[in-house]
Amino acid sequence: MDVKKLTAALAEKMQAEQDKYRTWLLSQPPAEILNHTYEYTIRQDILIALEDHDLTAAQAETLLASYTPLADIYKDWCNQETGYMDNIRDTIEGRADDLIQREEEIRKSPVYKHPFDYAKENGELDQYQASHQANIACKQAIENEISNRHDGFSFDCKAAVHAVVKKFGYDRTLYVLAATVRDKEHDGRFSYKNKDWARTIPVFEDADRIGEDRNREFVVQSHPALVDGFVTTARHEYLLSLPLTKEDIKAEAVNILCKFQDAREPNSPSRTHYIAQISPDFLARAKTKDTDRLMAMLPFQSLSFSTLEGRRGTYALISQDENRFQKLQLRKPSVRKKLQEQSAAPKPPAKKKAKEQER
Repeated sequence: MDVKKLTAALAEKMQAEQDKYRTWLLSQPPAEILNHTYEYTIRQDILIALEDHDLTAAQAETLLASYTPLADIYKDWCNQETGYMDNIRDTIEGRADDLIQREEEIRKSPVYKHPFDYAKENGELDQYQASHQANIACKQAIENEISNRHDGFSFDCKAAVHAVVKKFGYDRTLYVLAATVRDKEHDGRFSYKNKDWARTIPVFEDADRIGEDRNREFVVQSHPALVDGFVTTARHEYLLSLPLTKEDIKAEAVNILCKFQDAREPNSPSRTHYIAQISPDFLARAKTKDTDRLMAMLPFQSLSFSTLEGRRGTYALISQDENRFQKLQLRKPSVRKKLQEQSAAPKPPAKKKAKEQER
């Protein structure tokens, strides 16, 4: 018998063996079927491989002599050391790495704020499209986080904000939220503070051919009350991510000084000190140098920052004998720094001497 006939006979025998196995498998309970899913799949792959592989006459004949050639080949396959699981692990890691890289690219990609027509005129359609699609993805992420973290009674708003910001960054998240609030300007469920904030964010109208604003494609459509809470939390968390300015430190010093001066009598638990709680938001943003500057501004010899047993937070404390009505100790501008700035400034050109008049 020639090789083609031997191969055809082998394929027919193995297919009949697989059909018999399939008939038996379908008669089993679902749990048993699942237990044999891998085996059935590999047996199918063996049949496909046989169609694409040329055997010699001797190879086909010796396999054909077996009563169950398909089962025998499957058994040998299982006994082999293959890189099958390594390939699966590589695929898992590759998928995860691709997602991380994609999320990093989205997070770092700049927000393109100009409308379509401007982008077209200036040859920036690629930037426009990439940013627009990222805005839509950000909007969908916000909706998903709100849906997943709101159970009808409670809403873990901070966790929802952090999840979205981790993927898209504050710039894009706040831009999408500003566009949302501006679109819902007349909805009374959004706070006046959030509406006033949204007006400070430039969101240009982006009308398409029929006059529809393309910006509406990334307007968050979750329940307005939940979106308003999300906006408030996102703005607050963004503020906490910013470094403190001199004005912030001075404002906190003024706040503490006013609390000291407003107290009618020592208000510490032991009634021996005046205390004023330091703003938790200030502490969340402050570095060591910021707290040092705050302490330097407050003009009290007995000043200390400490926690108090039984109370939350960190407090500024001064002795009851301190004069609470002193002024803040503000740093005077550095004379050396001012002189350095003046010397670094460009000097005006020297006036040329007037030419002597010709006699």
